[in-house]
Amino acid sequence: MKKLILALATASGLAIAAPVLADHHGMKTDTADSFLKTHAEALSGAINHPTRAEDATRDQFRNPEETLAFFRVAPDMKVGEYSPGGGWYSRLLGHYLGGEGQLVGLYTNPLTATSDPARQQRVRDMAAGFGAEVAGYTGLPAEKFSGMTLDAIPDDQKGTFDRILVIRALHSPTRSGTADTEIRAMRELLKDDGMIGIVQHRAKADAAWSYANGSKGYLREADMIDFMRLQGFELVERSDINANPNDTADHAQGVWEMPPSLATKREDLKGKGESDRMTLLFKKAQ
Repeated sequence: MKKLILALATASGLAIAAPVLADHHGMKTDTADSFLKTHAEALSGAINHPTRAEDATRDQFRNPEETLAFFRVAPDMKVGEYSPGGGWYSRLLGHYLGGEGQLVGLYTNPLTATSDPARQQRVRDMAAGFGAEVAGYTGLPAEKFSGMTLDAIPDDQKGTFDRILVIRALHSPTRSGTADTEIRAMRELLKDDGMIGIVQHRAKADAAWSYANGSKGYLREADMIDFMRLQGFELVERSDINANPNDTADHAQGVWEMPPSLATKREDLKGKGESDRMTLLFKKAQ
């Protein structure tokens, strides 16, 4: 039966190999491999920039070239980075987008993240300082970068983003119950043919909800896909670019026991690489 289905698919011209994306205007979009070839020079220049010497030690685990190609992030795009955190991706994206594109740091809605006015202000301050922070990393003018919070989306920002990247950042809002409003705000920012790329620590498919609810840093892939569908997105493609079969994803204190954190200093996890991660690309459902 399987052979028959494959034969029928081949005969009818259905794609059963590397997928080809279609944008909302019916035009063919490059596969990740062809996209990588087209933008190899710009990606290589950003990844191998001398200021990334320390960050580059993590490239073998985080696969930035393949990941940005999979998300079809071109150097002339307007890209939002959600919850920039320690700056590993900000430094890379700053170099990659700092010439022709735009990088915007997207920070959580401070009003739903916390009831503490001082902490709300800290979130706003981080967003306001994002441009100068990335300029400091890259040596490029601060005007090329900016930051904003996801509470009141300005009208002039709606529908202007080509891509939004959510890198290892959805477990916290999932745990706190604010992930839905955060993703909906991002949807407002995206163009009609804009897409969200997600890299997230991946729980085992049969992991208990108490482990895969974000409190341990891990989420189940099927849950992630269903959640995004409910927020108005369709799965375009998934990839195991950032998979790590050495991660058992059953750590008592969660993902932070894995490198690079090694929160519990467990010797048995040293040399195992970073967490197992799902890599998913979504487009706006129309």
